[in-house]
Amino acid sequence: RVNCSFYFKIGACRHGDRCSRIHNKPTFSQTVLLQNLYHNPQNSAQTADGSHLANMTEEEMQEHFDNFFEDVFVELEDKYGEIEEMNVCDNLGDHLVGNVYVKFRREEDAEKAVADLNNRWFAGHPIYSELSPVTDFREACCRQYEMGECTRSGFCNFMHLKPISRELRRELYGRKRRTEVSLWIPRRGQVPVGRDDAAEAVSAGVAAAAVSAGLATREKKDREERAGRF
Repeated sequence: RVNCSFYFKIGACRHGDRCSRIHNKPTFSQTVLLQNLYHNPQNSAQTADGSHLANMTEEEMQEHFDNFFEDVFVELEDKYGEIEEMNVCDNLGDHLVGNVYVKFRREEDAEKAVADLNNRWFAGHPIYSELSPVTDFREACCRQYEMGECTRSGFCNFMHLKPISRELRRELYGRKRRTEVSLWIPRRGQVPVGRDDAAEAVSAGVAAAAVSAGLATREKKDREERAGRF
């Protein structure tokens, strides 16, 4: 039998275990799949005639999604290791709906996350996680959807990724850069060399330490708020 190209590219196949082709599940990967983790309130409230029962504005929907994304991203990065990228599917097909793909910087962090997450719950539901063969999301995404031209709507077999707000993207993917502010003062012979410059460097170090402490306090508060969901 030949390998399933959909499973290899997307980490999911609409035929599931009934697929006539081989699903080669990786033994190591940077990417973790959290199956059907995101429950879109609009999808949950969809009726047979296609209307929606959820009376939420677009702004409220975006805020709901941003809160979910931040909860998951921060929890996983704090517990398991640095995340390169995280993506959430906006598809409606059973094999893709609500799927969350988390690409860690290190394979060992992904392995650790899978082992632990399968024993955890999120928002009242058990988490189902596995290593995914997907590492290049450009190949997995629907190009027609990105151009606003996909005719298969939510039932496309390529990923339709749900975007987070720009502000949240800057905040989450800038976390490491913000918290890794250098507190070192250059050695003698390196810039700064003057007494005034050295004093400025010390002041900058103290200020950076204060910023780092403030961020740590904020992240601690965020973790306490998330504790009720994980």
